[in-house]
Amino acid sequence: MDQEPVILALCCHYCAYAAADMAGSMRLQYPSSVRILRFPCTGKIEVNYVLSAFERGIDGVMVAGCLEGGCHYLEGNLRARRRMERAKQLLDEIGIGSGRLEMFNLSSAEGPRFAEIATQMHNRIVKLGLSPLRRARSEVLSGVAVMAQASAAAIAGETK
Repeated sequence: MDQEPVILALCCHYCAYAAADMAGSMRLQYPSSVRILRFPCTGKIEVNYVLSAFERGIDGVMVAGCLEGGCHYLEGNLRARRRMERAKQLLDEIGIGSGRLEMFNLSSAEGPRFAEIATQMHNRIVKLGLSPLRRARSEVLSGVAVMAQASAAAIAGETK
């Protein structure tokens, strides 16, 4: 059980999270290794959030946002794409590997595609193996819980 990877899906509220919700409503299967955190926009995701996830022992991170040109915050997903490219460079430089991070764009109506992407990411991480920074599974999951609280605080701040 401790050998199952943990993949963090950082999803924008309007599109990717809605697609994940649709996948659940459609009862589509995707690996239980994927943990979803909702953000107001992928443009709010900083490089240090991604690096912090790996530091806490996450095996893979997928960032999922609106279709390019369809961001509810105009250019948030384009900003996120540039940041994730920089994060991939840093992951290669520090020896974790850029293959553990990927950004996807999808619409809120693409529930099946979300399940497909989650499965694809799971298979990629299984091939790469567990993160070299991996700790005990319980510690990794508690780190996900801390990040979820920070995400909730970001969303709460956005709605005020």
